[in-house]
Amino acid sequence: MRFLPCLYAFLGCVSFCFIFQVRKPLFIFLCSAIGAVSWGVYLLAEPLGSDAVRCFVATLVVSALAELLARLLKAPATIFLVIGIIPLVPGGGLYYTMDYLINQNFPMFSQVGLRTAATAGAIAVGASMVTSIVRMLTWRKK
Repeated sequence: MRFLPCLYAFLGCVSFCFIFQVRKPLFIFLCSAIGAVSWGVYLLAEPLGSDAVRCFVATLVVSALAELLARLLKAPATIFLVIGIIPLVPGGGLYYTMDYLINQNFPMFSQVGLRTAATAGAIAVGASMVTSIVRMLTWRKK
């Protein structure tokens, strides 16, 4: 039963492939598979503790896979990366942060808002880190 959330992440990423107009069936499958892997890594990283750390680790894996597939398939890494991190995006946290702000529940607004910002920041740092390392390595080759 532990694989079902990964299947749901896969199906959700398939939907986003259509929204982002990914046309090739192979790319749709691979982008969605990366999304399922991202959620699987997130679930396996549960012993690490906070959501931000788990998202950071999952984003490192997703970003590395996106860069690898981009090189193998001669496609932009952005296609694989953006769809691959969809399951990690803290949409619920953003919703509840705004809900607490509108309802003037400032203690919960700050608590949930900081957790959401940390998670979003971890995703951004993870993607930037891998992309920067790959660019430095490929720049040296040129």
